[in-house]
Amino acid sequence: MDRITKKLLQDFLKAQELDECDESSDFELFCNYSVLANEYNKTFDAKAITVGAGADTGIDGIAIIVNGHLVEDTDEIDSLLETNGYLEVTYLFIQSKTSCNFDTKEMHTFYFGVIDFFAEEPKLTRNDDIKRFSELSEYLLEKASDFKDNPICKTFYITTGVVNKDQNITAAVDYSTKNLENYKLFERVEAKVLGAQELGKLYRKTKNPISSKFTFTNKISLPDIEGIDQSFYGVLPFSEFRKLLIDDNGNIQSIFDDNVRDFQGIGNLVNSNINETLKSDRPDLFSVLNNGVTIVADSIKTSANTLTITDYQIVNGCQTSNVLYENRNNEKINDINIPLRLIVTTDEDIKAKITVSTNNQTAIKKEQLAAMSDFQKNLQHYYSSINGEGKLFYERRAKEYNSDRNIVKRKIITIANQIKSFSAMFSKNPHMVTTYLGTLVKTMGNPGSKLFEKDHQFSPYYMAGLAFYRLDSLFNNGTIDKKYKKVRFYILMLVPMIASTDDLPPLNSQKKCERFCNLIINKLNDENVYSTIFAEAVKVIDRSGANVEDKEALKSRAMTDQILAAYSGEKI
Repeated sequence: MDRITKKLLQDFLKAQELDECDESSDFELFCNYSVLANEYNKTFDAKAITVGAGADTGIDGIAIIVNGHLVEDTDEIDSLLETNGYLEVTYLFIQSKTSCNFDTKEMHTFYFGVIDFFAEEPKLTRNDDIKRFSELSEYLLEKASDFKDNPICKTFYITTGVVNKDQNITAAVDYSTKNLENYKLFERVEAKVLGAQELGKLYRKTKNPISSKFTFTNKISLPDIEGIDQSFYGVLPFSEFRKLLIDDNGNIQSIFDDNVRDFQGIGNLVNSNINETLKSDRPDLFSVLNNGVTIVADSIKTSANTLTITDYQIVNGCQTSNVLYENRNNEKINDINIPLRLIVTTDEDIKAKITVSTNNQTAIKKEQLAAMSDFQKNLQHYYSSINGEGKLFYERRAKEYNSDRNIVKRKIITIANQIKSFSAMFSKNPHMVTTYLGTLVKTMGNPGSKLFEKDHQFSPYYMAGLAFYRLDSLFNNGTIDKKYKKVRFYILMLVPMIASTDDLPPLNSQKKCERFCNLIINKLNDENVYSTIFAEAVKVIDRSGANVEDKEALKSRAMTDQILAAYSGEKI
């Protein structure tokens, strides 16, 4: 391995707070992360897609992306289908070799493994991870009638060498592509062979803030406003808007501020009307029927009508943008004009006011949006106020910390992991969050939802995030067997029970929440203590007799009750 690739690998391990293992395994994780981070615009755990460990059929990494989400369970697929009304699928397969040589024998092994993955009668022996992904794929393919288009299949063969035109390499790639195309399953098949230089570019790209260059001709500059560097209003043709919306791989960018609910699907009434306008014989009416899009950027460079904006978010127009994305390949879509308001500011209070005041087109009530937006920002501020051993970072916008090289990426708590860990602890419902959390998301911010309610204290959320991080650390260093990852949220449910003699506090009482949580937080910041707490939780799981391999049981209230019944009141 060359010196530059070694340095990038070390940087990756440090940023992810991963202990060095053997070079081959570390390189697999590095490659899996670098590839997926450029194909998927949300935060993820590279270990979740890593499958290279004996009987891996020549594959090191597999990712299945459905409707812009990295899926790991059939429930996620069902929920996405219900929300969006269709399935849009991309398969990624990755093989990495630390060698600087392109061994066509090893390439054929990888490609045959991918071909065998889709075989109706597979011939290769499969490990548990390959079986899990294969079962997920079979479930997807059974829903072919719901596909928007046939899936896309991408393969990545990576070494530390230099990619040159070579007849044998070309033949191996062509062989795999032709055999995959013969299945008649895919809209298209892409096979990429990457060397050290291409891999380095992929990794460096993951560390850069989002930036786009576009031409904004039909605009006016708005008057100077205190706290705002520059602002414009005008109309932008979709041919230019797509540069802001879609990345180099054709995926929608992760640029939707405070968008914890995500795209509501074409079935949503407002979105359905937008879609009908775009597909009608008068799509030009879009610009007068739609409120348009508001973008807030941290910085801007201008050259006449050419603008380059950096670290930007669509704070209003998530639904509109997604419907436009769904119609991106429609005839005449590039001629559609989109009303656009562009504001350049780094003032977080101004950004918050813009988000709330401009979001009045969707069915989400403005006061609900305001409460959600304020709670998310204030929770992020609460995380920021914690220093020392328990320092974590709450990510309310996907990948917002990617460009900060001082932040250990495993210390980032995503909204999804915050919801899952908090709900498991304070609602005792790990069966609802073990797979997809769609049911919980739909109730977020509503009175009685027990999630992100405006009078909730922040300390219980931070405590849950810290417990998630500590447990993840124990999985990473091998202290707890990774087989228990399937029941991680059951383990987190037990933490307050084991670590405190008190009952869960009312979530709207600052005094009671602080007293309850601070005691547990102190224990979670002492490695000897928290290791013992989690070890005891694992013993409870074992004592309960719960079958951690039963995927259906993991989603049942019965398993939660079974594990709770096994808890005998041990305190640490």
